[in-house]
Parts: sequence; C-alpha cells; structure tokens
Amino acid sequence: MKSKILVLMAGLLLSLNAFAISLQDAKAQGLVGEQTNGYLGVVVNSGEASALAKSVNAKRKAHYEKIARKNQISVNDVAKLAAEKAIAAAAKGHYIQTPQGKWVKK
Repeated sequence: MKSKILVLMAGLLLSLNAFAISLQDAKAQGLVGEQTNGYLGVVVNSGEASALAKSVNAKRKAHYEKIARKNQISVNDVAKLAAEKAIAAAAKGHYIQTPQGKWVKK
C-alpha cells in the first residue's frame, strides 16, 4: 500500500512539472519580458509567470556571479551587459522594458 501511494505521489509531482510553462512560451504569450537590469520581468501578473521568472532569475544571477568573479567585475556590470544583449536579441512581438520601466512590444 505504501509503495502505491509513493508511486502516485511521484507521478503527481512529475505531472505538475509537465504543465509548467516554458520560457519561450511565456515570452510568446506576453507573460514575461526582458528587463533593463538583466533579469526576466513579469508583464502579466500570474503565479505561473512569477514562478518562472523567479526560477530563471536565480539561474541568471548565479551565472552572472560566476562571470563577474572570473573577470573581476561587478555582478551589476555583467547583468547590464546581459540586459543589452537580451533586449537586442528579443524576438519581434516579445516584451522588453524601456529605460523608463515601461513594457513595450519589440
């Protein structure tokens, strides 16, 4: 009986992950966009978009810190450069943040 419950719980957890939205889908749906600070921002407030942004931003921060240590520069400088590249690379129709903080479609 215990093993059946464990299998059921594991299956449930795995199925929840299957419904999580991908970064590209979220961008295409206009839920998230690239901010001027190098991190992903939530354009349309939803739990799914917020969870995605939090996850992506944690990974970005860790990557920025690694690059900053390697090059002996600040994390903010790395993030700023990353923001410039991400905004330039954003696909047409995706949201980007203006320097004034407004969301606009590229």
